[in-house]
Amino acid sequence: MTLKNAANFFESLVSETSKKPEIKVYQEFIKIITGLEKKDLSESEILAIETELNSLNLKSNPENRKKYFKKVLSKFETYLKDTFSLTSKGYYTKLYGALGLTFGLLFGVAILSNLERSIGISLGLIGGMVVGSIMGREKDAQAKAAGKML
Repeated sequence: MTLKNAANFFESLVSETSKKPEIKVYQEFIKIITGLEKKDLSESEILAIETELNSLNLKSNPENRKKYFKKVLSKFETYLKDTFSLTSKGYYTKLYGALGLTFGLLFGVAILSNLERSIGISLGLIGGMVVGSIMGREKDAQAKAAGKML
């Protein structure tokens, strides 16, 4: 499936459905595909991406389309990240924000537990999320500057 065919396919899916969560997944696919079309990729890279699109079996008609295409979107983003080091906008912000929440929770329980337990956990979560999001935005800015963002 060529990039143009994939974009047309997802645009037709957007017009077929009225469910907002489903539309968001399709629009994310369209955004990634149009970003790939704008990139200056070699013929072999485009061929590899099109082969990956074929292997994702997009034309199937699953029972729960949102769940299926969300899973396929995740696989496709992972493929682009691993193979070409290309990320979507906000990729590192989400990743580092989640890591910040995790470490903030641990910090809140372990270090800030001398405060009232719920206050320590809350402060740890907030601090971890803020620090993680700041680090993620910085990493997103680096990826954009390097031309690795779609």
